[in-house]
Amino acid sequence: MSGEDLILLGLFGLGMLCILVALLRRRKGTRPEADRKPWILVDGSNVMHWQDSTPQLAAVQRVVDDLKARGFAPGVVFDANAGWKLSGKYLKESDFARMLALPQDQLLVVPKGTQADPWLLATARDFKARVVTNDRFRDWVADYPEISVPGFLIRGEIREGKVWLKTPDLAPDPETTKAVTA
Repeated sequence: MSGEDLILLGLFGLGMLCILVALLRRRKGTRPEADRKPWILVDGSNVMHWQDSTPQLAAVQRVVDDLKARGFAPGVVFDANAGWKLSGKYLKESDFARMLALPQDQLLVVPKGTQADPWLLATARDFKARVVTNDRFRDWVADYPEISVPGFLIRGEIREGKVWLKTPDLAPDPETTKAVTA
């Protein structure tokens, strides 16, 4: 093998290692420091009813855009039947990702026949995130006591085309997030 072949083989190996590291970071939910924003989860199946009490993806889009503007990285969780309610057919993560202009790894459509609530609450716990929803999750307080912590659940509505979040402080404060999940 010539020296040139060894250099090419080394560069190929280095490239593959970089790809592997990037995939592992994405899989673990870590991001480069420059891209880090505090996570906040949106109960998509609840929020889609915030505008005129009818299911509309525009309501979710408005909330996602509002949260991005506030400096958050929004993740959205939908029930399996959300697509049927919105468009008369099943929609998967890639469909919602395209429609909401979010990376696919920031969306979750829970499997058919399962409740979205425990998925949403477990994900919020794992990512130390708060949840935007009008659901009170009363059936889940024993398993997820953080539901009772003020500020963990962020209620809201869409009024006159604007997002209104009912919380005194929605700044992406890491200390608040830590206190919520402690």
